Formats: sequence, structure tokens, C-alpha cells
Amino acid sequence: MKPVITVGLDGTPESLAAAHWAAREAVLRGATLHLLHAWVLLSFESTQSPPEEDQNYWAKQIVDDARATIEQRFPDLPIIEDLVREDPRDALRDTADASELLVLGSRAMAPLASYFLGDVGLQVLARSPVPTILVRAREHGAAVVDEGDVVVGLSLHGPCDALVDFAFESAARRDATLRAVHGVRLPVPAYTRTGVDSYISVNLLEGAQRDLSEALRPWREEYPRVRVEEVVRTESPARAVVRGASGAGLLVVGRRQEPPPLRPRIGPVLQAAVHHASCPVAVVPHK
Repeated sequence: MKPVITVGLDGTPESLAAAHWAAREAVLRGATLHLLHAWVLLSFESTQSPPEEDQNYWAKQIVDDARATIEQRFPDLPIIEDLVREDPRDALRDTADASELLVLGSRAMAPLASYFLGDVGLQVLARSPVPTILVRAREHGAAVVDEGDVVVGLSLHGPCDALVDFAFESAARRDATLRAVHGVRLPVPAYTRTGVDSYISVNLLEGAQRDLSEALRPWREEYPRVRVEEVVRTESPARAVVRGASGAGLLVVGRRQEPPPLRPRIGPVLQAAVHHASCPVAVVPHK
């Protein structure tokens, strides 16, 4: 069976942009595209009612319109459609188990709303068992251009094989450069009355650079054709990742499947990435 990429549709320009991104990714992966629209008020189908009284008309239209625009660009892409009478969050989580990727539209949020977690997309990605991609929209529902480097944010505080493998694989499929970004905060002793202690700063940067190179070494060997750039910034990891993703085609960040007790499922780096990165963001669950 072909792998399946599921995209959640809700009739917004963002969800249509997500559908376009998912369609292109399905072509790259040789996958089937699954168009899903879930609505708790969806009516049960009846063979007795005439077409003009179809209470699910607009729900069907959302899926049909998305399919029509995708087929214009990818006429040979296999597509399946689903209308589900269920809460979107539950429907998306349920279908994720049978999907290789989950793709959702993402609204840009103002700084004051940057930690608002009521969005369906954020609630789904916080528990999704598969990589979940959030895609913003440009005018007329067009997706943000998926061209440019693939950027991966790495913490180096523990194993994250699934995250690194996804990033390398994505770069290989796109024949793109992989830019690995790591942010490291300077310790308090590094700051003096006259500025930053260069000895402490240089030693910290060199140590972080060695750790980053060592973490990437097995994947460089496995993906020898992928061009890799290593970037270490002396700033907060969240700021380093967002700044490092400037001009990128895809940003890849991780989410621990089992976060430490009393820690949120979505940490500051992931928060910053999904709210402030201008490119599509792939959130990869890992141990």
C-alpha cells in the first residue's frame, strides 16, 4: 500500500495552502493524499432527500474545491476524500495513526497571542504520533513557497534520532541544503562590565560546535549527498531557531513524546517556531 498524507480542511485559506503543500509532498513521497473535513454537526446522509436539500452541501464543497485545485496541478496524484461527523481534533488524531504525515493550516498570530493554545492545530500537534506540518497561506490561498534550505533546530540535550532523520530525508528529497541550528545561552560569568568575556564565549561556541558536528556525523555518512551547514548562535534556542529559519523552505523542530513531569507538551522553541516562522514548520515527535 502507498503511504498516506492527511490534510485537515476547514474552508480557510490556510487549510487550502496546507492542501497544496501536502499534495506536493505526496508527489515527492509517492503517497496518496487524504483530504479530511470533520464537523460535529455533519448530517447523516439520506437517499430520500433531493440534492438541493443536502445539509452537507458546504462541507462537501470544501473538500471538492480543494480536490479540484489540486488536480489541476497534480492530475495523476491519487486522492481520497473523507467527511467525518466528529470533533476535528479527535478526527485528526484518529487518522494520524494511519498516516505518514499530518498537514494543517496555521494562522499567523500577533505577539500578544503567541502563547495561546486554543488553536485546533496546536492541540493536535501536541499529541500527534506522526510528524505534523503547519502551513501558512499567502494571498488567494497559495502556500508559502516550499523552496530554500531545510532548517532543523537541535537542542543537543538528548537523543533525537527521529528529528534528525526527518530533516535529512526532507533535504534529500528536495535536493536542498540542510541547515542545522543550535542556540546556546552565555552563562552569567561571561558578562562583564565592559561587555562579554571573549575567552568564555569562544570556548562555549567551540564546545557547542563540536557537539553539533558529532551529533550530525552518523547522518552525514548516511546521506552523503546532502549539503549540510552547521550554525551555532549565542542566544536563546527559540530566537536562534526562528532567526536561523529566515528564507528557509521548511523548518523542522522536535517535540518530546513524553515530556518531563510538570513540563508543557509544547516548549518555548516549538512555540516560537509555529507562531513566528514564516515557512512551513514540521513538528516531529521523538523520544
